[in-house]
Amino acid sequence: MPVQPTVAVRMFTQRFSATPRGARLARHLAVQQLDVWGFPYGGEVSDTAAAIVGELAANAVTHGRVSGRDFELRLVKLPGSARPGTLRIEVADTRTERRPPDPWTLTPPAPDSETGRGMILVAALATCWTVLDRSPVGKIVRADLDLPESRG
Repeated sequence: MPVQPTVAVRMFTQRFSATPRGARLARHLAVQQLDVWGFPYGGEVSDTAAAIVGELAANAVTHGRVSGRDFELRLVKLPGSARPGTLRIEVADTRTERRPPDPWTLTPPAPDSETGRGMILVAALATCWTVLDRSPVGKIVRADLDLPESRG
C-alpha cells in the first residue's frame, strides 16, 4: 500500500468578549497567529486577513452581540491540491436574527452614510464568503482567502 503524504491543517480558535476591546484583541491575535504560521506581520496575507477579521469581529460586537455572550474567532489554514491553500476565517456569534445580507445581494450605502461598508470590504478582499447557521444558536460568518504560496 502506498504511503499517503501528510496533510497539515492548522487551526486557531479563541473566544473573545463581545466588546470593542475583544474585537481589537481578535484582530491582534489573528495577525500574531499568522506570523507563527509563516505569514509575516505586514505582509499581504497578514494585512488582508487582519482587515477581514477586523470587520467580522466588529460586526459580531456591533450587530451580533447578546449580553453575557462571547464571540469566537477561528482561523484554519487548509492545504491545497491544485492551488497553494486557503485561509478560512470564521467569526461566530450567538445572535441568529441579525444576519448580514447574502453575498450576491450586497449594495453600497449612500455616499454620505457612515456605516454599511464592512461586508463590501470583506467581499472585495476575500475569495468568497458566506453566512452559516451555528448550532445550537447563532451564526458563523465565514470568509476564505486564497493563499499566494504554500507555507509550512
